[in-house]
Amino acid sequence: MDRHFQCTACGKCCNGWLPLSLDDALAHAGRFPLAMVLTTIRQGSRSFDLTAGLGTTVPFGKRKRVAVLVTPMSYIPPTLACPALKDDGLCKIHAGKPSRCKTMPFSPVRDEREQASLLLPKPGWECDTSDDAPLVYQGKELVDRRDFDHERRQLEDQAATLRAYADNLIAGAPNVAAGLQSAAKKSRGGNVVINFTTLLPHLPKVDPADFARQQLPVLMSFAERTQGAAEWSGYHQFYLENINGMERFLKRDSQAK
Repeated sequence: MDRHFQCTACGKCCNGWLPLSLDDALAHAGRFPLAMVLTTIRQGSRSFDLTAGLGTTVPFGKRKRVAVLVTPMSYIPPTLACPALKDDGLCKIHAGKPSRCKTMPFSPVRDEREQASLLLPKPGWECDTSDDAPLVYQGKELVDRRDFDHERRQLEDQAATLRAYADNLIAGAPNVAAGLQSAAKKSRGGNVVINFTTLLPHLPKVDPADFARQQLPVLMSFAERTQGAAEWSGYHQFYLENINGMERFLKRDSQAK
C-alpha cells in the first residue's frame, strides 16, 4: 500500500523522550538532559534480530534470551516539550537537529518492511497523511531513504561500543540485570534508565569534566522545571542524582589541576 506523509510543524511529536545516536548525544550535551536507556525485546519479536545486532542479548528463563537496545536518550517527561522547540512549533536547531528528528516518522530500529504503522499519527498529532502529501512509502520500501540509512549507519557504527558498555554494566551491576529481567517479563518489553555518566569510561576521547560542564546547567534547569510536580518526581530525582555526579566530576578535575 502506498503511504503519504508530510510534517505540518505542529510540534506535537517534540515532547518527552528523544532517542539519540551517540554522536548526537555528545554534540547536544549542552541542550538535552541525557540518560542511557536499556530496552528489552523478547525472543520471537519481529525486531529481535535487528535489536540484538544493534545492542546486546541477555539470558532469560530456560534457553531463552532477550535482546537489549542500548540508547542514549534525551530524558524528558512525556508531557514536557523538547528544549529545542520554539513557541510556534518550529525547531530552533533545524539545520543541526539530531538524526532521529530528521528520520521521523520512520525508525531505523525497525526493519524497513515494518514501517507502515509509524505513518499513522498519534492522537493529537496534525501530520498530513492525505493523498496530497508526498509519497514516502511504497511497496514496503522508503521512497527517500537517505536520512533512514544515515541514522542506521550511526547505530551500526556505535553498536560495538554500546554493546561492550552494556555487557560490562549488566555483569557488574546486579540491580541493572534484575531490572532487565523484570522488564523482559512485560509483553511489550520494558526499559531500565541509567545515568549517562556510566558510559563515559567507555568513551576515551570524551573529557568527563568537559562533558559535565555542558550537562550540569541543563540538568539544573530541568530539575528546577520538575520540582514540586508529583507526576514528574521520578525525573526530578534522576536530575538531582546526575547533578551530584556531574559536580563530582568537576571537583575531581579541579583537584587534579
